[in-house]
Amino acid sequence: MNAAICRTVAAACFALFTAVAYAQGTVALTGQVSSAEEGAMEGVVVSAKRDGSTISISVVTDARGRFAFPAARLEPGHYALKARAAGFEIDGARTAEVTAGSVAGADIKLRKVKNISAHLTNAEWMSSMPGTDEQKRFLLNCNGCHTIERIMKSTYDADGFMQIFQRMAAYYPGSTPLKPQRLAGKATRDVERGGSGRKTAEWLASVNLSQQQTWAYPLKTEPRLTGRSTRVIITEYDLPNPLIQPHDVVLDREGNAWYSDFGQMFLGKMDPRTGQVTQYPIPVVKPGWSEGTLDLEIDRDDNPWVGVMYQSAIAKFDRKTEKFRMWTTPKEWDTDAGQLGHIAIEGTPSDNKVWIKNSDGGHIYRLDLVSNKMENLGAFKDPRSGKRIGTYGIHSDAQNNAYLLDFAAGNIVRIDAKTRDATVYPTPTPDSRPRRGRVDHEGRLWFAEYQGNAIGMFDPRTERITEWKVPTPWSAPYDAVAGKNGEAWTGSMLTDRVSRLDIRSGQYTEYMLPRPTNIRRVYLDDSKSPGTLWIGSNHGASIVKVEPLD
Repeated sequence: MNAAICRTVAAACFALFTAVAYAQGTVALTGQVSSAEEGAMEGVVVSAKRDGSTISISVVTDARGRFAFPAARLEPGHYALKARAAGFEIDGARTAEVTAGSVAGADIKLRKVKNISAHLTNAEWMSSMPGTDEQKRFLLNCNGCHTIERIMKSTYDADGFMQIFQRMAAYYPGSTPLKPQRLAGKATRDVERGGSGRKTAEWLASVNLSQQQTWAYPLKTEPRLTGRSTRVIITEYDLPNPLIQPHDVVLDREGNAWYSDFGQMFLGKMDPRTGQVTQYPIPVVKPGWSEGTLDLEIDRDDNPWVGVMYQSAIAKFDRKTEKFRMWTTPKEWDTDAGQLGHIAIEGTPSDNKVWIKNSDGGHIYRLDLVSNKMENLGAFKDPRSGKRIGTYGIHSDAQNNAYLLDFAAGNIVRIDAKTRDATVYPTPTPDSRPRRGRVDHEGRLWFAEYQGNAIGMFDPRTERITEWKVPTPWSAPYDAVAGKNGEAWTGSMLTDRVSRLDIRSGQYTEYMLPRPTNIRRVYLDDSKSPGTLWIGSNHGASIVKVEPLD
C-alpha cells in the first residue's frame, strides 16, 4: 500500500471515528489546524489544559488537519490550548469553553517562527551539526543532565570545553541546571567515555557559536508524524515541584503510578484519577554524598523497591507501615564512588535473593533476604577482549538468573543463579551499548541499544539476539519493554518521541509528545490491547501516559 493510499485510508478512518463520536455525543472539543504555508496540517499535537488543573490532554491532527477530544477526557470548563509543530507557533492565544452535552469548536492558526533553533529536539541538533557519527556520539554522554541546545548556543572555545569536561566529571548524573550536585570525596565520572578530549573540544568549538554569531549550517527538523502515528491520546500529569525528576514510573496493582526521584530523596505516588501526588522521604544513610534514586521495582506484594545511588543503598518501602527498610554496601566494600542504582527482584521469590549492581568497578552483589547479608560476585569480563563488563541495567528472570547489559561495549551477559557462571553474548551491532530492558512473560530479554539505535531481544532458548532499528535518527533508546499483545516499546532522551514496535511485522509506529520529554524508563500496561505506555519526563517534572487508539 503506497503512502497516498495510506493517507486516504487514515483520513477516512478518522472521519468515520469523528462521525460516530458526534452521533454518540462523545466529542467535547474539535477543530482544524492550518497555516498559510501548508493549509491543513497533519501531525500537529494539540493540547488542552483546564484552568487550575494539573492534567493536560493531547491529541494529534489527521490528514485533513482535524482533531477531536473525547468528552470522557475533558471535564466542563475553560481550557487553554497549545499546539506543537516544529517551526510553527500558535498565531495568538487560543482557548476553548467546554460544556456538558455539547461540542465546542476551536480552529487553530499557526504561523512560521523566525528562530527555529528553539524548536529543535536534541536529535535534530545532532542531525543538523556537521561532524562524523563518531564525533557526535560523544554528545550522548551529555543529554542526561541538559539539552544539546545548551552546548550549541554556547561560546566556549576548545580550551573552554576542556575545562567544562573536567568540571562535568565532578557532578552527580542526576544533576540539572536547576539543581546541580557535586560528587563527594574523590569520586569522578568518565564523561569522555574513552574519547579524545582535545579533539572533541576542538570539534565542539567548530559547531557552536564561539566563532560566529549564528550557525554556519542549516538547522534541520524531522518531518511531522502522519498516518497511524496520529491515532493516540496523551495525558500529562504535572508533579508538584519542578525539581522532581521522575526517572522510573511504574504501576502497582491498584493502578497508582509510582516514581523514583533522580535528584532528591523521595519515593512518589500519583493517583491517575485525580493527579494527586504523595511523596515519601527516604532516609539519608550517607550524609554529605549525592542524593537521588534510580531503578524502581514493584514486588509481588505490591511494595516498591528503589536503588538509592550514591547513598550506597537500596530501599524497600512497606506500604502497610509506610516505612523504608534500607540495605547498605558493607563498609569494607564501599568507596566514594559507590553507587547502587540498579536492582533486580523479578526472580527473588524463587530463592530470596536480590541482584544489585555497584557502578563503581562494575561489581555485582546478591542480597540474601534470609540472612540479610550481601555477597560480592565481583566484576565480570568479556572473554574475547578481556575488558570488564560495563554493566548498566541488571534484570532477572523467573528462575532468578541475572542479565547484565554491557553499556561499555555491546554484550548481554547471563549469570546462572545456581552456578554463578556467566555467558557473554555479543549484540549483532558492535558497540551497541545496551542500557536497560526487561524480561517478558516468555522469558525473553528485551533491551534498548543506546548507541545501536535499536530494540534488541535475547531468546535464551535459541541463544540468539534479534535487533529492530528505530526509524528516527539519534533516538538513542534508553529502555525497552515488551508486553503480551505482540508489541515492544522504547523511548528517547533526544527525540521527544516514543516508539512502538509490532514484533510480528517488524514495523514501528512513533508518537510525538506534546513538549520536550527526557525519557528514561518505559513501563507498559498490557492489561488491554493495545497497551498503554507510562513514562516520566525526567527534566519536565511530569508523568506521561501514551494511549494508542489502534
